[in-house]
Amino acid sequence: MALCEILLCTLIGLLFGVLYLLGMFRRQRPGEPPLDKGIIPWLGYALDFRKDTSRFLKKMQRKHGDIFTVLIGGYYFTFVLDPSCFGAIVKESRSKLDFRTFASKLVLQVFGYKPIEANHSIIHASSTKHLMGDGLTVMTQATMENFKKLMLFNLSSGEEKRVWREDSLFDYCYNIVFRAGYLALYGTQPHQGAENKEKANEQDRIHSNEMFHEFRKYDRLFPRLAFAVLPPKDKIEAERLKKLFWSMLSVKKSWQKDNISGWISDQNQLLAENGVPEYMRDRFMFVLLWASQGNTGPTAFWLLLYLMKHEEAMKAVKDEVDKVSRENAQETKPGSPPINVTRDMLNQTPVLDSALEETLRLVAAPILIRAVLEDISLKTSSGTEYTLRKGDRVALFPHMSVQMNPEIHPEPHEFKYDRFINPDGTKKYFYKNGKRLKYFNMPWGAGVSICPGRFFASTEIKMFVFLMLSLYDLELVNREEEIPAIDISRWGFGTMQPACDVRFRYRLRF
Repeated sequence: MALCEILLCTLIGLLFGVLYLLGMFRRQRPGEPPLDKGIIPWLGYALDFRKDTSRFLKKMQRKHGDIFTVLIGGYYFTFVLDPSCFGAIVKESRSKLDFRTFASKLVLQVFGYKPIEANHSIIHASSTKHLMGDGLTVMTQATMENFKKLMLFNLSSGEEKRVWREDSLFDYCYNIVFRAGYLALYGTQPHQGAENKEKANEQDRIHSNEMFHEFRKYDRLFPRLAFAVLPPKDKIEAERLKKLFWSMLSVKKSWQKDNISGWISDQNQLLAENGVPEYMRDRFMFVLLWASQGNTGPTAFWLLLYLMKHEEAMKAVKDEVDKVSRENAQETKPGSPPINVTRDMLNQTPVLDSALEETLRLVAAPILIRAVLEDISLKTSSGTEYTLRKGDRVALFPHMSVQMNPEIHPEPHEFKYDRFINPDGTKKYFYKNGKRLKYFNMPWGAGVSICPGRFFASTEIKMFVFLMLSLYDLELVNREEEIPAIDISRWGFGTMQPACDVRFRYRLRF
């Protein structure tokens, strides 16, 4: 009888343990945000969240207000959609809100890399040194050389060359921007003597194009891989691609190249000094590739598409590009040397800056997540104070709460190329309820987790668009074609991608 009682108690204990893990006993405590667990134990709203994140969050906001807690795949997420709270969250100390907990799990799942404690400081230090200030000047020139290698090598003057060429805009932009950034960061084919330079350049063009097409295969799998919902066939393909990139980007192969960036070499060295084995450093090189090149090409696509769809915007940006080129003796005309866009030139483009900022406002949609390490209080703009529970996660979705907020950005769905500048070219301030906002556009994140490569990424995009407008006349094949819908499976992972491509044509201006 005693044995039966022990077994019964054990089973009851196990049952209660399972029910606890499934979230059956979670209750809203006094002072906590509204709690919504959904009807499916453990999963909660995981399916709705993954299907269309923005639509789901809008539904929850209508139901619960600007702050609410939902169950998603065994974790409780408190979504904060009140912009007045953003500062308190992104500035909170890591001892209370830690962004690395979630990021580490995602990086391991998606790239096979297990981060070390020093990873964040290593990335930050290297990015500050090489992707900002004087280091960015060096990287800008390296990137420009590779844009030339990809875009200018087969150009020649003459009317016979001023024929229209047609291509798919998303694929074209993503291809060129990815390859130029990849070559600038990871190095180029070595050569000896001027006679072998063009042969090495051709090998760079072939190799970088192969890398891009393999990268796109992985990029298409990325959202489902991050949510761990890949079917068996795609899982096998994802593993193949991981191993391919671990090999192609390996430390050994990197050192066989010329012109490898300090951003790459420094991080490899610092990881080695921190005891990270070589095979794991190979995997980290893949993390850096996606982090640096996964969003720049898609952003360049949207920017050029918006300019082609808005004649006034295209004229304003093109006039600025031509003006800056003339003032820097870089005007593109018959008989002139190939254009060389410098960092100084890119610092003289407030209209292009605003157009890029507006593009990012419309299409950049990261979700910023922090692990709650101890109970903390959060005060809203209305004065209500909530307690965030230890063990939960807090999440921000700036695309919905800030970037598309009509109280901050009137007519938020419209592309207004000059939205972020005053008539005199100075930067514009933004307000809500009469209060000036610090966080009115957050495409790069914010706080300690803000993208450390944002200046280099902006430089890549601006340089590409500057070159395209300098070299070519551009137009859509179908001028009446609508802006394509976004691929809703990519909410939360940076710049959105289009659900379909669009055809465009281009020809030499001179």
